Amino acid sequence: MTTQLPHALYTSQQSQKIDARACSDAALTAFMLMQRAGQAALDTALELWPETRSLQILCGGGNNGGDGYVMATLALQKGLSVELLSLSPPENLTGAACSAYDAFVQQGGVTCPWSETSVLEADLLVDALLGTGLSRTVTGKMAKAIEALNAAPQPVLAMDIPSGLCANTGAALGIAVCAQATISFIVLKQGLLIGQGPEHCGNLHYASLEIPSAILATETPSAWRMDPCTLASFLHPRQRSAHKGCHGHLLILGGDHGMGGAALMAAECALRAGVGRVTLLTRPEHVAACLARCPEVMVHGVHEGEQLAPYFSGKTALVAGPGLGLQSWGQHLLQAALTSSLPLVLDADALNLLSDQTTGLSARAPCLITPHPGEASRLLGTSIANVLANRFQAATRLQALCGDTAILKGAGTLVASADSVHLCSAGNPGMAVAGTGDILSGLAGALLAQGYNCSESAQLAVWLHAKAGDDCTASKGELGMMATDLIPAIRHQINALAIRKKQKTDALTKSAF
Repeated sequence: MTTQLPHALYTSQQSQKIDARACSDAALTAFMLMQRAGQAALDTALELWPETRSLQILCGGGNNGGDGYVMATLALQKGLSVELLSLSPPENLTGAACSAYDAFVQQGGVTCPWSETSVLEADLLVDALLGTGLSRTVTGKMAKAIEALNAAPQPVLAMDIPSGLCANTGAALGIAVCAQATISFIVLKQGLLIGQGPEHCGNLHYASLEIPSAILATETPSAWRMDPCTLASFLHPRQRSAHKGCHGHLLILGGDHGMGGAALMAAECALRAGVGRVTLLTRPEHVAACLARCPEVMVHGVHEGEQLAPYFSGKTALVAGPGLGLQSWGQHLLQAALTSSLPLVLDADALNLLSDQTTGLSARAPCLITPHPGEASRLLGTSIANVLANRFQAATRLQALCGDTAILKGAGTLVASADSVHLCSAGNPGMAVAGTGDILSGLAGALLAQGYNCSESAQLAVWLHAKAGDDCTASKGELGMMATDLIPAIRHQINALAIRKKQKTDALTKSAF
């Protein structure tokens, strides 16, 4: 039976350890778990595609293939037409997978070897080829079978993980199945939700296989999916007697020649995220335009970093980077910003300027950095390809670099803090336009200025930003989204979180009486 997706994520190595511990439990065997997996997969298939009358199941030689044999047996028992195509000779199967094959044969099932001439023509195709332990590039006959599945017009259900996808990084190892749906067993593997994972998984489902919680507790999750209930619990309630001075004063530095809009977008978003006041320091030439666009922002023109010190007084957080530029003006402003003791968000050009002088940044807490993969590659002294190949590793390295909290933006944005990594599975490709990063930095700065710590600010900002993007897509589609479209949606989302928290608080208060 499938259930709601859990928030805990695990690596493939952790998944294998949990499997082994489950099978060593006196009440469980590997074959019993395989039977539960096969049943969950069949139930999910018939729930998603109730008109299914025929299945073709492609099985490999490991336990993932064994899950496929069990599903095939159960489908035969329901009177469905089943063709099982094996990529490993059944006589080579061992352990629980061998038992699953024997049960399939006893049910009257027949196994056919897959070849490039095999015709995929069933109502539903099932991928039970490769499991979560894959760590090398898929080649040969297995790659050809994956190509055939991807070329077929019928829907594909992947068992546990799309074959060829790395369970740790979400990277396709040469080639990977593009499924319409994936059902993950026992634990949710982190690679399903990051990088190329979502593209290959399709609709993601989960079956716990009734593993005792005590067994799951033997492994600390590698990461966590962001949870709106947890995020709502971070929010500070507003007092009826509050005034603007109660909600922080954010200082933003940015907007060199030709990039004045970047800093202004950050400032406008910050106000919509609830900060009491925003001061923007930018090029003098941009002051009039900024005031015309958003008169609520206090805008000052500055020529050099030496002018900044008086502006630090009375502020509660600082954002440096949106449109800052790479010339001497931006360099001087950044150096001045680093001398302040304010909680600091470093974004965009601030990160590029720091890429060759990161020594000592870890001592500059509270500090929140927000790189995209290109900026991350420069900060870490590696290639963009290496960052993308293992985003979890890159995020933890970035966290160590800044000493506090790092946001690694992209498909499956990560927030790495000293004691945890959180993944945001919201958001969409429509947000891949200029300015959305500036909106995020203003949002994170607004939260810091209101008294949230760096980890809370980063998680809230990333989730609100991504959900706002999904709101915009739901109403008008992905194409043509502008960064400023996110701002009213962010205001809506943060108020929705506040309502969620109030409702929970009211319910707890009521239950106490």
